[in-house]
Amino acid sequence: MASDGISGVVTLDPEFGDRVRGVAQGIGSEHVQLDRAEMLAARRQGEIALVHSWEMVTAVDGPGTRMTLFLSGCPLRCQYCHNPDTMEMKTGTLERRADIVRKVLRYKRIFQVSKGGLTISGGEPLFQIEFTRKLLAEVHAAGIHTCIDTSGFLGSRLRDEDLDNIDLVLLDVKSGIPETYKKVTGRTLQPTIDFGDRLARRGLKVWVRFVLVPGLTDALDNIEAVADIVARWSDNVERVEVLPFHNMASDKWDELGLKYTLENVEPPSAEQTEATREVFRSRGITTF
Repeated sequence: MASDGISGVVTLDPEFGDRVRGVAQGIGSEHVQLDRAEMLAARRQGEIALVHSWEMVTAVDGPGTRMTLFLSGCPLRCQYCHNPDTMEMKTGTLERRADIVRKVLRYKRIFQVSKGGLTISGGEPLFQIEFTRKLLAEVHAAGIHTCIDTSGFLGSRLRDEDLDNIDLVLLDVKSGIPETYKKVTGRTLQPTIDFGDRLARRGLKVWVRFVLVPGLTDALDNIEAVADIVARWSDNVERVEVLPFHNMASDKWDELGLKYTLENVEPPSAEQTEATREVFRSRGITTF
């Protein structure tokens, strides 16, 4: 695991543990000892992953009651990131895929009743691709609704058979203008568009998310550019969620010694947010 600060013997437990630097300290009694070489091999094979956190939520990260699993690692450097500690592979607990699958299956009845399921988020879930790929396959085969929350930047890592194991994609479209996208994320826009086009060709259900940040993403030409991109996918995009910026993550940035460039930015007004939603609605897109 590159630059993870892990050395020596790593103990993996069968339950989600307290968040520590790279070592899982679970509440079960079963332990598996791996030296560093074995741990790296297990990660490459998708047997383990560095997990930032997890939570049970309702109607936030997809439909129904959902278990949302946040993985560490992300190639983007979004100025408004609310989990900056997921950017590098340095913080989290090492978890075995088999243990996570067992934990998800315990909630199968709840998921069925609420029409919920598992959402893999991050960070970027496609950063630890082999783990995500195999977890999706196992959970989907068990009859549980699956969803990924992704920027699409690493969408090319997903094979066609992987997409067969995904019921819904939460696609974060950070900007519609390449220069603005670069300013927001430090990366390029085109991979997200390519991934969205691919999902549209397959007819895979998508919820688009767009974060409205005053002075960064709120220019009308940028909003219209995002709306125009999403309108290309109108047959499979079920909804757009315009999310007003908040700066509640500033303390996390400070704790990590990172410069938070949006510290003095105020959230957009209700009127600004609603006006942005109307831009998407004018393209015939259901927007919240």
